[in-house]
Amino acid sequence: MASVNAAAIRAADVLLNGVGGRQVLLRAPAPAIPDDDGEQLGLATPQFQDSPLQPVVYRRIRPRIPSSPATAKTPATQYELLISATAVNALVSSLAYNSADTLFAVAFGILIDNVLLEIESATCSELGGAPYLYRLLLRAPQALRT
Repeated sequence: MASVNAAAIRAADVLLNGVGGRQVLLRAPAPAIPDDDGEQLGLATPQFQDSPLQPVVYRRIRPRIPSSPATAKTPATQYELLISATAVNALVSSLAYNSADTLFAVAFGILIDNVLLEIESATCSELGGAPYLYRLLLRAPQALRT
């Protein structure tokens, strides 16, 4: 079954590269490093690290229109990001997280074209119990929402 999963991962990588294959950055907390000059209270300044993820496919999702005009409210713009499991697995191991779920839960968001998008949810597609593709639903910052 491992060879079937490896084939699914390779197929996902090829498809993602073929339909866009762009790179985005995952913004996550970096280990705090004390600064001798400004850390008088013993607290380290929080830092961020941007880690590349590729290949990915990024697209805008059409907002769902409410069924009732009485509750009609302009839905927030959402985006979908499809990510290769190869990229996610490499990042999980290099940043020493125990799972992709933990990685996406602690991340501040995804940086795309200098805009930080919030991760609303993360799911994966699996074959034989192992993921081959991750799907993130992203939300635009409040200032960019329509």
